[in-house]
Amino acid sequence: MSHDRHTVFVIGAFALSLSLILADPALASSGGGLPWEGPLQRIQQSITGPVAGFIALAAVAVAGGMLIFGGELNDFARRLMYVVLVAGILLGATQIVALFGATGASIADAGPSVAYGAGQGTHG
Repeated sequence: MSHDRHTVFVIGAFALSLSLILADPALASSGGGLPWEGPLQRIQQSITGPVAGFIALAAVAVAGGMLIFGGELNDFARRLMYVVLVAGILLGATQIVALFGATGASIADAGPSVAYGAGQGTHG
């Protein structure tokens, strides 16, 4: 019985040390090398840029006009206009939020400009 416990312990210790050795490069990687990050960044830039803002404005104007002045629209056309209206609002969300003066989160660089000893007075 003692021999079996010793064997299990040795195998377990070996597996643990091997997994720690192999996991070290994975845990230390900086990321950013994934193949889909480039296309996703281009999509993000294209749906938050000025062209997307103009498309969103046109979509909201056309869909709103159709819903207000469209007269008798059948159920499919009304739902389609709602979809276009929501898509226009979602595309223009960054511009709508910017109208109110809000911006995205900004994280300051914690470089050498960080004040050491802040809150302790100027004379320490």
